[in-house]
Amino acid sequence: MSARDQAHALPQNPGIYMMKNADDKVIYVGKAKNLRKRVSSYFLPNRDAKTTALVQKIDHIDYIITGNEYEALILENNLIKKYNPHYNILLKDGKSYPMIKITNEPFPRVYKTRRIIDDGSSYYGPFSATGALETYLDLIRSNYPLRLCSGPVESHKTPCLYYHIHKCSAPCINKISSREYNVYVDEIRSFLSGSDVQLIEKLKSEMQQDAKALRFELAAKKRDLIKALESLDNAQSVETALTNDSRDYAAAALRGSLCTVSIIQLRNGRVIGKALYRAETFSNETEVLLSFLIQYYSDGDNLPCELYVNQEIDTALLSRYFSQELGVPLYIGFPHDGRHYRILRMAEVNAAEDVEKRLGKVDNSAALEELASLLSLDHLPLYIEGFDIAQLAGKYTTASMIVFRSGNPSVKEYRRFNMKTLEGRIDDFQSMREAVSRRYSRLYSEELPMPDLIMVDGGKGQVHAAVDELEALGLDYIPVVGLAEKNEEIVFPDDRPNLVLDKANPALRILIALRDECHRFATSANQRMRSRDAGFALLQSIDGVGRKRAERIMKECSSIEGVLELTAQELAKKVSIPVSVAERVIKQLSF
Repeated sequence: MSARDQAHALPQNPGIYMMKNADDKVIYVGKAKNLRKRVSSYFLPNRDAKTTALVQKIDHIDYIITGNEYEALILENNLIKKYNPHYNILLKDGKSYPMIKITNEPFPRVYKTRRIIDDGSSYYGPFSATGALETYLDLIRSNYPLRLCSGPVESHKTPCLYYHIHKCSAPCINKISSREYNVYVDEIRSFLSGSDVQLIEKLKSEMQQDAKALRFELAAKKRDLIKALESLDNAQSVETALTNDSRDYAAAALRGSLCTVSIIQLRNGRVIGKALYRAETFSNETEVLLSFLIQYYSDGDNLPCELYVNQEIDTALLSRYFSQELGVPLYIGFPHDGRHYRILRMAEVNAAEDVEKRLGKVDNSAALEELASLLSLDHLPLYIEGFDIAQLAGKYTTASMIVFRSGNPSVKEYRRFNMKTLEGRIDDFQSMREAVSRRYSRLYSEELPMPDLIMVDGGKGQVHAAVDELEALGLDYIPVVGLAEKNEEIVFPDDRPNLVLDKANPALRILIALRDECHRFATSANQRMRSRDAGFALLQSIDGVGRKRAERIMKECSSIEGVLELTAQELAKKVSIPVSVAERVIKQLSF
């Protein structure tokens, strides 16, 4: 029985499914409310090329029925840890970032590591930039006389050199008790967790007491530690207005089969960890992110009070997991503006840049050669531009133009066109004409290179609209094709019949990847324009901001996020409003 037939024979129950290759190795684990519907969806004829290509690796499918979707979620997490499937996101990649380890010993050691061992030790991080980690370690070594030797503490007659240079408190010769030693360790745990405000206040009080008691050397050490902590706090601060609650920000980015999840951890408004986690996957961003979060927090360490995500995941399932399995409540947010959106946006950009960097390393030479042959091109289409139109009921119409170089996205060259000729009408053909005309009249006037191939999303109408504008510009030598989404047919501008290829064909995969990226880019632009309207309405609801002031603020700052990047004084000066009104605007938008 083929994998497709197995999928259609699955029961319609909640559960997990395990996709296996010909060697009986688990390559993907997923959960489903309805096993038959979910797994059968992978084998639909109109699936994108990356899913079709990945599905070809499936030889057979195993499954386990569960009582409900929550049980499936728990089982999925356990099986991912057990089998480490290639197409599930795996934490081992991200865990290669360095972390700070506090060992589980009577006299703990503190040092940098890249290995996570389940031995009761505590880990802090991960740190994507080793500079911050080294700063923490330097602070610890300079101010806390912890032992540096490895292994258990054994009785010695004489201490090592570190004791004589005041870098170790010498527990090996009983110069310090375990209780006294762990006072140091508790302070280190405190500021590594972001709770250094209370520690600084405690140290200031102790410093004053030491000074009054004429213990000047001790007072001086505490003064230096306070300065180091305050300096570190300033260097790591992201948003000083945040409360003391802990927050994590997680964002997923997907391009083709490649996915990256970025996570930023904040404690008391300071970044204490940043990392990227990578995968090839069958799933979409929403499924990947939920599965990742379950894995990431399953050890119960360093849990946040609030979590902000860039995908509309199943918040009920995740909240239930935190409550029932980890014993803590969790607020999950999906912000569209404001301070949390800005930090989440940082995570999103990190994830997108990483996955695009990975895409740039993919060799598409063979696929481009086949594409040139199929389309009868004179040379390889190393430089392709793609167009797509997005609109919502005649409003917010935009055209996206993206660039592929050697079969991979060149994001810095992407462009958007807000339509100027529609006057509220819905007309995709006119939108395509306007976008093509504006793009290539500019390239022509600036004597810039023309693409080897233009692909438009759509059928004959969109293709002819693009060709008409190119002919008007004298650029009719540039090849143009369309991609009709229904059957993934390649559409030509002449009398050639539409070309239907196998969905796994590498040449078609290039065009589908181009089209999908066009969709993503066009849709995100459309959403931003809607968000701009929402921001305009929000500004007008603030006391002291009428229509004209709202228009001026949006014109100068572009978005709500742009407003929140300014101080009240900067906003007042930039848009010529009273400081009191600017303060009210920022306060209102921040909550």
